[in-house]
Amino acid sequence: MTIPTLQTDRLILRGPQVSDMDAYAAFFADPEASAFYGGPMRRDQAYDRLCQDLGHWQLNGFGRWVITWRDSGEVLGGTGLLYAEGWPRTELTWWLLPAARGNGVATEASRAVIAWGYETLGWDLVETHMKDANTAARRLVERLGGTRIDRLSFPDGLQRDIWALPNPREAAA
Repeated sequence: MTIPTLQTDRLILRGPQVSDMDAYAAFFADPEASAFYGGPMRRDQAYDRLCQDLGHWQLNGFGRWVITWRDSGEVLGGTGLLYAEGWPRTELTWWLLPAARGNGVATEASRAVIAWGYETLGWDLVETHMKDANTAARRLVERLGGTRIDRLSFPDGLQRDIWALPNPREAAA
């Protein structure tokens, strides 16, 4: 499968590549940055995550992109749509290297992915969920216009709020 490329004013979202390994390793080795993403992890475990991201595209026809600056190609993080086997819902997900935070990258990239989910995949609902303590993720979901629609139990034993995310292209019209 060829992973599509998405572009925004400042960003390119492209399929993961082996050359992204250093960015994956840096993010997942950072205890604070990766706290809500299963980290910290050793380099070999981060490699497994990179492989999972690629495999998700092959198995499902959607997945997580690597986010880069359009002008330099510098890797900033990842975002995409995932379905974890055994989990009750699909989700918009993202991770950012600490240096890429605080300048709207997550918002800009997420809007492109949400629109792709509605317009390309034809989903009736793009949604997300996060651990209750992940206040940064909750603030992002609020910036994206998310609406809390449910609260469910997950296989890891945690309960999470489910947030519906509007198509940003419809909201702007």
